[in-house]
Amino acid sequence: MRVAVMQPYLYPYPLYFHLIASVDLFVLFDCVQFPRRGRIHRAPLPDGGWLTLPLSRQPRDTRIADLAFADDAPTLWAERCAALPWLSAEMAETLAAPFAQGVTTYLEGQLRRACTMLGIETPFLRSSTLALPSNLRGQDRVMAAARAVEATTYVNLPGGRELYSPAAFRAKGLGLAFLEPYAGPRVSLLHALSTEPHDALRAERAALPPPQEAL
Repeated sequence: MRVAVMQPYLYPYPLYFHLIASVDLFVLFDCVQFPRRGRIHRAPLPDGGWLTLPLSRQPRDTRIADLAFADDAPTLWAERCAALPWLSAEMAETLAAPFAQGVTTYLEGQLRRACTMLGIETPFLRSSTLALPSNLRGQDRVMAAARAVEATTYVNLPGGRELYSPAAFRAKGLGLAFLEPYAGPRVSLLHALSTEPHDALRAERAALPPPQEAL
């Protein structure tokens, strides 16, 4: 079984969704510290700006699973989305999903909805449900998550080549594979899902190369 373990991003670029489609189970890596300059809470916009989720102030060591919205999040979010003139009615309705169940639930819901639009049916699981040992970090924590779901191969984005050792994965009985770098123009699918035919986006995603085993 192929598995990917990735932090939940807000409308990431196409290769992230190709990763989801390339595995049998997609694990949302929410049991780690929230990276404040990452892509979890913000999606890039065509003009170079960001659409940023209205989060509350929280300690630096807050886990992704424990992130909370600001008290006035619904109002702030509605204002930020209304400022996007190209946002389709369908995407506006999707983005307006209720915040009551928390940030991770919201992000998972957005990813699932985008996957439906792209014809991707891969199941999701949150790493916070796996009770991984708290002392594990980095590569060791990823391998523990993969083993916990009885995966045989871990698949990652191309940037992971600098982070993960094939020998270390083999020692744990796991194969290691990577996607090829994305050469397309899109930095986020939010604009594309609002302005382009979904069938064309599905075909474009399906044409991307499959994962390649690491040597």
